[in-house]
Amino acid sequence: MKQLTIEIEGKKYPCRQTMGAMLRFKQETGKDVSQISNDFSDLCAYLYCCVVSACKHDNIAFDYSLLDFADSLTPEDLEKWTDAISETNGVEDAAGEGAKKN
Repeated sequence: MKQLTIEIEGKKYPCRQTMGAMLRFKQETGKDVSQISNDFSDLCAYLYCCVVSACKHDNIAFDYSLLDFADSLTPEDLEKWTDAISETNGVEDAAGEGAKKN
């Protein structure tokens, strides 16, 4: 899996989709990740949860609230991330389909 990072105020933070990120998203929004729509608030919240989870796992301090995080995020940052995870998920899906056929 490609290592993704998000830069906030000049510092790069790891960003990974994890089970913890999915649980955090549910706690933060009341929605399951399978219910994520393409609106900004859902995507921003899930991105935040991915960064929080990755930082916690890697023992990196991340002291931003969701709103502080969103204040530091540009629409271009969010677009780059959604493109990157779509690309990663597409590769993983294709690999999974190949494994099923064999």
